[in-house]
Amino acid sequence: MNQDKIERFKAILKKWNPIGTAEHSIPDLNDYETEVDDIIFNLEIDCDFPEKSITQKQLSKIIKEVLNQAFDLHLTNSECDVPSEEILKILKE
Repeated sequence: MNQDKIERFKAILKKWNPIGTAEHSIPDLNDYETEVDDIIFNLEIDCDFPEKSITQKQLSKIIKEVLNQAFDLHLTNSECDVPSEEILKILKE
């Protein structure tokens, strides 16, 4: 995955900001870099990406699982649909 796409993924998560005001109390947040790395890792392992195409539903689930685990959130798949749609567009470029 090239650095430009990673930066764009980070920008999507930062704009969405699922952790809200808690963002300021997480010293090592680093614009969601670790979480983007985890999302990419899961895409490669769980979905055999880029060899196989990924669906928006699969991506929503991965985003939900990564963010819920990282920040003790309770996001649903549907709450992750908008960022997953945006990220999927970048993946398909």
